[in-house]
Amino acid sequence: MTVFDKIQKLGSGADVFSVQNADAIAAFFNSERYMLFPGFCDVHVHFREPGFSYKETIASGCLAAAHGGYTAVCPMPNLNPVPDSLETLRPQLEIIRRDACIGVYPYAAITKGERGEALSDMEALAGQVVAFSDDGHGVQSAQQMREAMQTAKSLGKLIVAHCEDNSLLRGGYIHDGAYAAAHGHKGICSESEWRQIERDLKLAEETGCGYHVCHISTKESVSLIRDAKKSGVDVTCETGPHYLLLDENDLREDGWFKMNPPLRAWEDREALLEGVCDGTIDMIATDHAPHSAEEKAKGLAGSAFGIVGLETAFPLLYTELAQKGVLSLEQLIELLTTKPRARFQIPLGNDFSVWDLDAAYEIDPADFLSMGRATPFAGRRVNGKCLLTVYQGNIVYQASTEE
Repeated sequence: MTVFDKIQKLGSGADVFSVQNADAIAAFFNSERYMLFPGFCDVHVHFREPGFSYKETIASGCLAAAHGGYTAVCPMPNLNPVPDSLETLRPQLEIIRRDACIGVYPYAAITKGERGEALSDMEALAGQVVAFSDDGHGVQSAQQMREAMQTAKSLGKLIVAHCEDNSLLRGGYIHDGAYAAAHGHKGICSESEWRQIERDLKLAEETGCGYHVCHISTKESVSLIRDAKKSGVDVTCETGPHYLLLDENDLREDGWFKMNPPLRAWEDREALLEGVCDGTIDMIATDHAPHSAEEKAKGLAGSAFGIVGLETAFPLLYTELAQKGVLSLEQLIELLTTKPRARFQIPLGNDFSVWDLDAAYEIDPADFLSMGRATPFAGRRVNGKCLLTVYQGNIVYQASTEE
């Protein structure tokens, strides 16, 4: 069966043949070698616009996503202005309408300005956003989080939490473990993450709010969420490719290895892999967080937190997890597509991407379409190259014939 035959089987009737340039697609991919996947969905990205377009724009972020096989993304609200009202959300929506080539579903902030002092205009915003998050900041007040959950519950929206207890950070910037001790770095303890998750799980149980935990990185977080699910709490969570594939033993004195939460201990990575395999971890999200070259060139201590990931996620996960038998290919696709779309109510339609799983190459940031280049996986050899991505019948990425 050729890829075009597979495309024809995606849906029914006119929907299938609404794909533009279908004849060109059929001619270019007339082979059984290629694999067709539904459009991936990333519920945690940073596209930096409005406010920080020197790092990334909606346009460049969407191109990077399409290059990685993604047709739906959810950009976080740590922007300028912070989308905490209809007025402050409007600039972002206008840019999305103008520049997005894939589905972009923005978050609104939980609190005004993400300052943790008062709730955003959640009622007015609910119909325009995918969920509420103060990503980049943990909501420090339990009472405020309770109120946010109560409001979100009444609106049928998720609370999506960056869990971080500021009182436990102590100026840290990498994991508080063996590498930090050996190299004289300030560490971020695991408790700063899991302690707030523990608090929020109790609040989610109390309020009945749908609760989603961002980028979990510790073994305690996995255990707490696993137990909460068994108790019937409406909770889901994500982790990132880097937390599954790297730990503090892989650190280098390079800002490209700095993200928040940080790379943890080997035991944490093993717990995360177990959580992915047993269903405790519901989805994989990249936390794609581009910065300028200057902002990432100041070592572990001085560089900004964040790495890019949309263009490397599937090749890395396919190579290191699916090909090595940690997960089946079907399980991996569920983590990247089915589960995030179901939880966040993001439709698939006939979006898809075409991959050459036999293509082997080294990750080279110079090939990225993102404006960001910082990845700890530069030079890593992987299998799997995206050849084509289609969103709502439009080709939004196509590899050149020279690749």
